[in-house]
Amino acid sequence: MRSARVRPRRRRTPKTKANEPTRPSAGGPIADCPLCPRLVALRRELRAREPAWQNAPVVDFGPRSARLLIAGLAPGLRGANRTGRAFTGDDAGRMLFATLAQFGFCKGVYDARPDDGVELIDCLVANVVRCVPPGNRPLPTEIAACRRFFLATIERMSELRGIVALGRVAHESVLRALSIKLRDHPFAHGAEHRLSSNELKRDLFLIDSYHCSRLNANTGTLTPEMFCAIFARARELLDRPSSNERLGPDDRR
Repeated sequence: MRSARVRPRRRRTPKTKANEPTRPSAGGPIADCPLCPRLVALRRELRAREPAWQNAPVVDFGPRSARLLIAGLAPGLRGANRTGRAFTGDDAGRMLFATLAQFGFCKGVYDARPDDGVELIDCLVANVVRCVPPGNRPLPTEIAACRRFFLATIERMSELRGIVALGRVAHESVLRALSIKLRDHPFAHGAEHRLSSNELKRDLFLIDSYHCSRLNANTGTLTPEMFCAIFARARELLDRPSSNERLGPDDRR
C-alpha cells in the first residue's frame, strides 16, 4: 500500500496593510513604497520607459552629523529621479551646489552626476516627498504620507541646529513634522523663525527661501544674490557659540 504523499506547506507571506509600507530602510521608504498610488503608477511607467534611471525614492544626501538641514520639495523627473542623488541632474542642483560651495557647505566640482565626487560639509539635503510626482506637484495626501520619513531624518540628526526650507511646501512640512502651528510661522523669502520642539528637546532656527527651481531663476523670483543671502545667514547663525540664543529684533527678517 502506497503511503500518502505529503506536500510541503507553503510559507505565507504577510500581507501589507493598505497605505502602509513594509519595513523602511534606515528610516526611509523602501524602493517599492506603496503609500501613494499616483506616485507608484508614475514610478512603474518610468521604469518601463527609462529602465536606466533611478525611478525609486531618493535618499538623503549628506552626513547625519550635519548641523544644517536643507529641505527640498521632491525629486525632479530628470534630476534626482534619474540620477538617484538629491538635487543632482537639473538646474536646481546647479544653483544649490554652487551656493553651498561658496559658503563652505560642500567640496568638489559639481558635474550633475552622482559620481562627480561632490561631498556635503555640515549640511544634509532631504526632500519632504521622496518620489517624483507628476508635474513636480505632490498632492497634500502624498506630502502627509511621506512626512514620517522626513521626521525620521530630523530625529536622526543629533547635531541639528537649523533648517533652510526651499519653498512654501517644504516650510510647512517642517512645521507639521515638528507639530508646530503654521499660523505662528508664516512663510516668506528670507524669513527667520525660532522653532521649539518638544520631540527634539531643543530649539532650531528655520530660514525660508524660494525654491531654486529653473522657473524661479528664469523669472527673477529668486536671483543668485537672494539665494546667497539665505546661506550667508545660515552660516552666520551656525557659527554663533549657541543656537539656543533668542533672536533679537535685528535678527528677525
